[in-house]
Amino acid sequence: MYYQWNWMIFWDNVPDDGLTFFDTLVSGLCYTLMTAILAWIFAILIGTLIGTMRSTPGKFLPRIAEIYIKLFSRIPLLIQLFLWYFVMPELLPSDWGDWIKSLQNAPLLTGIICLGFFTAARIAILVVAGTHNTLVAVRHPFARPETGIFQRHRTTVNTLPATLRLIAPALTNEAATIIKNSSVALTIGLLELTINTGSVTEFSFQVFEAFTAATMIYIVVSLIAIATESWTSTRY
Repeated sequence: MYYQWNWMIFWDNVPDDGLTFFDTLVSGLCYTLMTAILAWIFAILIGTLIGTMRSTPGKFLPRIAEIYIKLFSRIPLLIQLFLWYFVMPELLPSDWGDWIKSLQNAPLLTGIICLGFFTAARIAILVVAGTHNTLVAVRHPFARPETGIFQRHRTTVNTLPATLRLIAPALTNEAATIIKNSSVALTIGLLELTINTGSVTEFSFQVFEAFTAATMIYIVVSLIAIATESWTSTRY
C-alpha cells in the first residue's frame, strides 16, 4: 500500500472554513480540557459529599450514599451518557425538556454532568477510605478532654480537611482518568479532541498524521497529570 506522508497538512485550511487543521485540533483539546476540569471539580464536590455521608454514623445517610456509589460505579459510562442526553430530557416536563434540547452547548453540559456524577462515585470511595484512615490516626492523639475534642466530636466533618489532604494524589489521578473518559462524549456530538481528529482525517485523508498528533497531545496532557500527581504525593 502506498501512502504519502504530509506533516504540513496541519497548516492547511479546512474547506469552507478560515481555520487550519491545527486550529481544529486545538479547539478539540480546549473542549476536552474544559469538560474534564469542570467535571473533575463537580465530581470532587459531589464525591466528597457522598463519601462523607457514607462515613457518618447511622443507617439512613450511609445507605443512600452506598446506593449512589453502587449505581453510578456499576453502570457503564456510555450508557449513563445516553441516559443523560437522550432520556433525561424526555422525563422532564415538556417545556424544560425542549429548553434543554435547544441549548447550544447541550453536549458540553451533558458531558460535564455525566462525567461528574460518574467520577464522583470513584471519589466517594476514596473519601470513605481516607476518612477511615484519618479517624484511626487521630483516635488517640486528639480525642482528649484537654484538647476540647471528645469522642463524639471525632466525626467525618472534623477530619475532612485531613482526609482530602491524604487523598490528594489519588484525586489528581482521577483528573487524568476523567480526561481519558471525556472522549466518550463524542457519541453525543461533543467536539472534543477525538472527534475533531476524525474531522481532520475526513477532510485531509491524512489519517496517520492526524491520529499521531492526537496521540502526542494526549501523552503530553497525561504526563502533566502524572507530574502533578507525583508533586502532590511528595508534598502531601
